[in-house]
Amino acid sequence: MYKTFLSLIILCLIFTNCKTEQNPFEISKQHIGLLTDSTQVKDLEAIFINDSISKFDGSEEFTSNINNIEIFSKNGEKRLILTPKTISDSTSVIESIQILDPQYKTPKGISVLSTFKDINNAYQISKIDNGINSIVLSVKELNASFVIDKKELPANLRFDLNLKFEETHIPDAAKIKYFFLIWNN
Repeated sequence: MYKTFLSLIILCLIFTNCKTEQNPFEISKQHIGLLTDSTQVKDLEAIFINDSISKFDGSEEFTSNINNIEIFSKNGEKRLILTPKTISDSTSVIESIQILDPQYKTPKGISVLSTFKDINNAYQISKIDNGINSIVLSVKELNASFVIDKKELPANLRFDLNLKFEETHIPDAAKIKYFFLIWNN
């Protein structure tokens, strides 16, 4: 009886000590570190306890539809920009996250320091959108969009808004300006 009880205690200790902690900088389809697609705005202070949170006050007429929440490191560097699904609602979930800090990486090592070649080698690009100053690469596997400034492209491709971009148009060394995840809850 004593040996069985002792064995059970040892097994419990082994299983509780083997638990892995969530990487606070890992990006996946449904989480960024401890932030998930079901996290509410009111929970952000507990998740980003070591960071500073700046809430945008959209009280002016022209900005009342914007309700971004910016996350800064203690050094003052902007890490993330979060957009809640519902404006000025502490129970709202996060709809999109703009990633600016290079510490945040996907399991395949993609961060804001990555290049087009890195993204193309790691993920299947599902769509390329042509914007005024940038192109946006969509990756369904992550629900992510990667923004590349058109300054990274050859001069003959920068100004044609009707051009349908293909992967061959984008230089391998083109750098990511930023990227964002969109969570549709």
